[in-house]
Amino acid sequence: MSTPISGTHFGLTSGDYHATIASVGATLRTLEFDGRPLVVPFDADEVRPAFRGATLAPWPNRVVDGRYTFDGEEQQLPLTEPERGHALHGLAAWLDFDAIDRSASSVTFAATIQAQAGYPHRVEVTVAFSLDEDGLLTTVTGTNTGPTRAPWGTGPHPYLVAGDGRVDDWAFTLPADQVLTVTEDRLIPIGLEPVEDAEGGIWDFRAARPIGDTFIDHAFTGLSRAADGRTTVRVMAPSGTGVELEWGEDCPWVQIHTADRPIPELHRLGLAVEPMTCPPDAYNSGTDLIALEPGESASASWVIRAV
Repeated sequence: MSTPISGTHFGLTSGDYHATIASVGATLRTLEFDGRPLVVPFDADEVRPAFRGATLAPWPNRVVDGRYTFDGEEQQLPLTEPERGHALHGLAAWLDFDAIDRSASSVTFAATIQAQAGYPHRVEVTVAFSLDEDGLLTTVTGTNTGPTRAPWGTGPHPYLVAGDGRVDDWAFTLPADQVLTVTEDRLIPIGLEPVEDAEGGIWDFRAARPIGDTFIDHAFTGLSRAADGRTTVRVMAPSGTGVELEWGEDCPWVQIHTADRPIPELHRLGLAVEPMTCPPDAYNSGTDLIALEPGESASASWVIRAV
């Protein structure tokens, strides 16, 4: 049989959880608990829309104008977000990863970002997915296999589904004290503001409340953490079902997006929750940007679970 357009697929099962991982972009294509979707899925023979479930590396979010300077060398990346003129979501999202380890409840992928114009570095990316009774654990590791220091950042791109309805119907809990404000037209970072002050507090979800018609496409930091150093974001439907995403100190940022689309049937289907090792445009600001020395690795992980 021919390979689906989204790559080779691997089904994972543990208890009431089931996930499908596609090899192109090491992408979480489906995740269900007891038959209930926890993320917005897409068809196997569909070109993955809106980066649903993709692994973002070696940067998450945007590099403004695709231009940056690293170790004194100016670089120009391809502009993969042409409507805003930025380089979006890294270089790994369209790589076809190889499965290097496999079980009924887990799969590990590997691919290499080759040195290229705009990113003259070679980095091996491994992405490990593992299902158990606590949900789906994902760990992304970047290893610099080239001869020079390499800038690095990563994160996931799931659109969480709480239950019936759409984003407007769900209650949201986001334990973040600061929001990175951006320009309205190109989403270029402006500066950090306390969530209670920015735009009259519309992005303050430290206490659970309905999202309503609030538009969000912003990065947040100043994350509150439990005693074990972990942060949890939760989305709940009126019926009492929900989903949460939890991560540790390796991701001090999270991007939230309400998935606003001009096509009614796609509009606000799920809430994008993207833990990130660095903020938007970190290749220029340097904020929390990881510089991998030759032979060095860096990892980040997160868990999606049903509520």
